[in-house]
Parts: sequence; structure tokens; C-alpha cells
Amino acid sequence: MKMQVTKTRAVSWQLFWAFFRVGIFGFGGGPAMIPLVRAEVVTRHHWLTDEEFADVLAIGNTLPGPIATKMPGYIGYRVGGITGCIAAVVAVILPMIVAMIVMLGIFSRYQDVAWIRGMGQAVVPVVMIMMAQLTWDFFDKSQAALGWLASIIMAAAAGGLIYWLGIHPGWVIGAILLAALLRPSGTKKAEGSA
Repeated sequence: MKMQVTKTRAVSWQLFWAFFRVGIFGFGGGPAMIPLVRAEVVTRHHWLTDEEFADVLAIGNTLPGPIATKMPGYIGYRVGGITGCIAAVVAVILPMIVAMIVMLGIFSRYQDVAWIRGMGQAVVPVVMIMMAQLTWDFFDKSQAALGWLASIIMAAAAGGLIYWLGIHPGWVIGAILLAALLRPSGTKKAEGSA
């Protein structure tokens, strides 16, 4: 029993520090944190595979609320149970809360200083590169599973629905997940023809 409590504490602390790093360095909000979460969860700690991470991201985008707390909450629960969930969520939001209070206080006091205005503008290109890298990683995995043509068609269709028609990404992801669930598998077809 004591060994299990010690292991649970160790896992909770690992989750806390992993998501604390995400909270500290996650400039740009929830979407900008996704590459950092992937780096901690998939690359550094191996808590999830790339495929599992993609599933968590897809389902997280279909649910209401900020992705910055949904992903840590689920991953923390999966890795460390209830205490892991609490540790991960607290770790990711604590730096944001403190930073918001401090930064907004500084900004409101020194908002006319040029370097303060420049700080916000300087972060944008870094976030853009992080999101481009994550997009390429997902596209690379998509083309490996579906092929280039299917990946490009699906990306173009999703982009058209989201950006030109204004459909929420959650609805698009939900429709794709539903289509994948309802699609007959190859083994069923083979069994039916035999």
C-alpha cells in the first residue's frame, strides 16, 4: 500500500512538472500549447503514442471549453488517476493565472512604452512556427495512414468548411469521427463476400 502511494505521488509530481513547463512556456493560448503538450507527453515521458495524442486532441476539440485544460485533465487522469488529473490541471493553469495578473498589471502601468507593445508582437512569429510544425507532423501522419491524395482532399474540405463556411471545427471533427465509426471495415466486407 505504501509503495502504491509513493508511486502515485511520483507520477503526480511528474505530471505537475510536465504541465507546469507547458503552462510557463505556452505563450499564445491553448492552441499554442498543443506542441508543448505533445513534446512532454509523447516525446519526453512517453505517456501517449502519437496516435493516442492525435485522438485526445481530436476529441478535445469537439468538446466545449478551452483545450489548454481539457488535454491536461484527460492525460493527467489517464496517467495518474484523479490526483494526476488535479496535478496536471493545476500545473497548467497556475502559471497562466500568475502571469496574467503580473503582466496585465505591468501592461496597464507601462502600456505606452514601446518595448512593452513589442513583446506581444514578437511572440506571434514563434507561435506561428510552433503551429506550423504541429500541422506538418499531423499531415505527415495523415498521409502515412491515408495517402497523399486523401489527406490533401480532407484538409482542403475541412479548411473550406471551417474558414469559408464558418462551421465550428468541433462539428467537422465530430463528423469525421462519426464517419470513421460508421464506415464498414475491410474485414467485414471480406467475411461477407466469403
